[in-house]
Amino acid sequence: MKLWKCAALACLTVALLAQAAFAGPVWDTIQKDKVLRAGIMTNSIPGAFYDENNEWVGFDVDIAEEVAKRLGCTLERVAVTDKTRIAFLQQGRIDISVANMTHKRERDKSIDFSITYFFDGQKILCKDGKYAGWNDLVGKKIATTQGTTSELNIKALLKKLGDPNYQKNVISFQDYAAAFNALKMGRVQGFTTDSTILLGYAAKEPGKYELVGDFFSDEPYGIGLPEDESKLRDAVNFALQDMWKDGTYMDIYNKWYGPDTPYSFPMTEQIEMWP
Repeated sequence: MKLWKCAALACLTVALLAQAAFAGPVWDTIQKDKVLRAGIMTNSIPGAFYDENNEWVGFDVDIAEEVAKRLGCTLERVAVTDKTRIAFLQQGRIDISVANMTHKRERDKSIDFSITYFFDGQKILCKDGKYAGWNDLVGKKIATTQGTTSELNIKALLKKLGDPNYQKNVISFQDYAAAFNALKMGRVQGFTTDSTILLGYAAKEPGKYELVGDFFSDEPYGIGLPEDESKLRDAVNFALQDMWKDGTYMDIYNKWYGPDTPYSFPMTEQIEMWP
């Protein structure tokens, strides 16, 4: 064999060995390091946000902390957005994504999901008393966020209602805060996403905003997981089910969505339980 071929073969072997060394299952790494890296939003009130004391808090934060605890790990929080939460999983920058992410078949092509851990639906937030229902918003500008199912759902609704300019009338912003600010400033007449997020932003200015119309989509949230990591998926699912069974889940839920909170949202479903 020629010398250059031997050298090339040796380099290839080293590269493959190095790749194998770093390509171990995510679950094995979590068990070794005892650290669970969770992608969490920062502006999804009350799911995950910075409060008046600049502390990172919210329903998703507490859920992630409890899952990590039950896996025997310390939680490492990693800030994600609608645009980065799937990419970070695929790139190995996070182990799980607890980021108000709807479990969609299209998303399941690139990542895995836990069982549903939260049940929501999409609505439209408007200034109080201005609109009675969806039909009143035909021809009006409506804000949403880029690259989300909410963007697709509102376009489909406006098209169904007969809005000839439904594509142009949906204005997609970088994040929730920008979309809500557009509503405040009168640049749009509605802001649409999952209802609990809308409740969170409306609570910042009580009495000024209201949800118009009923749900026009189901939004079952799943914890995003890397593809083909069955041990990690099972561990997360068991943690969620155990949290439901021993009451921890509802303690967290009522802390953020109970009747005495600004974000009151009655629980209507229950987590899937396995015998």
